[in-house]
Amino acid sequence: MRANSLWRAVLGVDKTVIEDVLFDEDAEMVVVAVRPVARQRGRCGRCRGYDRGRGERRRWRGLDLGTIQTWLEADTVRVECPVHGVVVADVPWARHDAGHTRAFDDQVAWLATRTSKTAVTQLMRVAWRTVGAIITRVWADADALVDRFDGLRRIGIDEISYRRGQSYLMVVIDHDTGRLVWSAPGHSVAVLQGFFDILGPERCAAITHVSADGAAYIAKAVTLNCPDAIRGADPFHVVAWANEALGEARHQAWRDARALARATEPKRGRGRPPKDAPPRPAGERVKKLPGTRYALWKNPENLTDKQRAKLEWVATTDPRLYRAYQLKEGLRLILQMPYHEAVEAIDRWISSARRCRIPAFVKLQRTITAQREAILTAIQHGLSNGRTESVNTKIRLLTRIAFGFKSPEALIALAMLSLGGHRPALPGRS
Repeated sequence: MRANSLWRAVLGVDKTVIEDVLFDEDAEMVVVAVRPVARQRGRCGRCRGYDRGRGERRRWRGLDLGTIQTWLEADTVRVECPVHGVVVADVPWARHDAGHTRAFDDQVAWLATRTSKTAVTQLMRVAWRTVGAIITRVWADADALVDRFDGLRRIGIDEISYRRGQSYLMVVIDHDTGRLVWSAPGHSVAVLQGFFDILGPERCAAITHVSADGAAYIAKAVTLNCPDAIRGADPFHVVAWANEALGEARHQAWRDARALARATEPKRGRGRPPKDAPPRPAGERVKKLPGTRYALWKNPENLTDKQRAKLEWVATTDPRLYRAYQLKEGLRLILQMPYHEAVEAIDRWISSARRCRIPAFVKLQRTITAQREAILTAIQHGLSNGRTESVNTKIRLLTRIAFGFKSPEALIALAMLSLGGHRPALPGRS
């Protein structure tokens, strides 16, 4: 094998001429002098040469040779582009505006989607913000080669908080494949409209089903762009609303018990109470109510013996809170019923919640009334954001990994590479 071919294979470069290989003993690095092959030298599409001479000498970080860093060095000639103006000519071994070779970028992106932040930075000897820039470049290349929206028919739309301070991402997933197909920072009609603008009128018309939570801005954007699509309220969010209402009822029960204890039971002094001290039922309720959270929230079939005992204690000592629990469970069971049974059951539930005199559930029944048709549509067509929530859970994990990225675009690129069905391959592997 010729030395030129051997070094191209070792460095993972193509359409490149190896001019010289030097070893810098002081810096402990290999410096490889390269240039593009003649047919690519100094030209890029319709661009014409701008600089006279060889241009500026630059270096690109390549994959390590064992434990030694490798750098590619070449002259960079500028060209005049009718679209972008005067820019550095494209080189075959690196992406535009990159300080690393394509093989280096691809390996970093592969590691970032499969391992921890610390492992990536230590193995590749780069800063974590550099990883964010690399991921963004790799995803831009991958996105240009695939059509994310091909065959999109059933979609789920949701929002997820990725940072403190009301920082959100909008996400859209394909129900049929479970892939993340689009994401953008923010949560508003304008942000979501960006997705439909990219989709275009023809593909918007091809959308048949949309699942989402009850956010008005999502309903507005979907109605405007996909008026014929069947829109369902996600059962996962409906149960979440019921759990939130139950949480409010539990907090109110605790506040009421504390107020009753302060009004009817004298303040206990220091030390252990005497054996003949009168019982303090209100004080005992104040202590026990915080421990009933999981017993009230979990599905009955998943309760432990200890949690069942706590639930029985709630039924005995606080009928109002137990009534709130029954309303939550009733709504959850409705979402599992066949459509023809759910139509009548949801009306009975709304009537019962309206008369329950529990403020949180009286408020919830107004939301359920407003979303009644969307909830029944989701039951009829089997629409659920379960896959969307699964993707959101994985994105939450990625937000921890991506902590320190300079922009949300890097996080989005990492999410698209990890969850979009187009994970990067290691250099030299198919």
